Amino acid sequence: MLHGYGSDENDLFSFSAELPEELFIISVKAPYPMQPFGNAWYAINFDNEKGKWSDNEQAKQSRDLIANFIDEAVTKYPVNKNNVSLLGFSQGCILSFAVALSFPEKVKNIVALSGYVNQDIIAGNLKEKDYSNLDFYCSHGSVDQVIPVQWAQQTSPFLKQLNIKHSYSEFPVGHGVAPQNFYEFREWLKSRV
Repeated sequence: MLHGYGSDENDLFSFSAELPEELFIISVKAPYPMQPFGNAWYAINFDNEKGKWSDNEQAKQSRDLIANFIDEAVTKYPVNKNNVSLLGFSQGCILSFAVALSFPEKVKNIVALSGYVNQDIIAGNLKEKDYSNLDFYCSHGSVDQVIPVQWAQQTSPFLKQLNIKHSYSEFPVGHGVAPQNFYEFREWLKSRV
């Protein structure tokens, strides 16, 4: 589980009691502490010239940290290395896309909540990778005030172009996970564990 900007490992872990019991759930804390509390996977900067922009170099470092953590987790914990799932929200979703598309051999199922594909932080050549094992569940709030729904709507055509299995849903909420969204991705995940 990869939380969003300004949150921590406890945020998504609240889902764990309602997820399939055969899952071994690890909720990870992002590496950059924020003040007065919370963490980030990478900085989001605000200035007059560029508006809001992401620190892609920090994002790439976090992408690689997560990829290395997956390797460590499958050797240390009772995790099936051929059936690793990522569940990411917002910034954690953006990183989940980046890890899966950069290192498709490390993951299988991706629950991508309220995020989008940032192609600038994907490693290597997309056309040279084997994505046949990947399966994405993607969802977004139709009135998301943080990440525009139009950005998320580009996900499906992008994944389709790469012949990657996926589903995409929208829910009438802002930047969050509606109960019906949770139930839908839980059923999706249950059928894949």
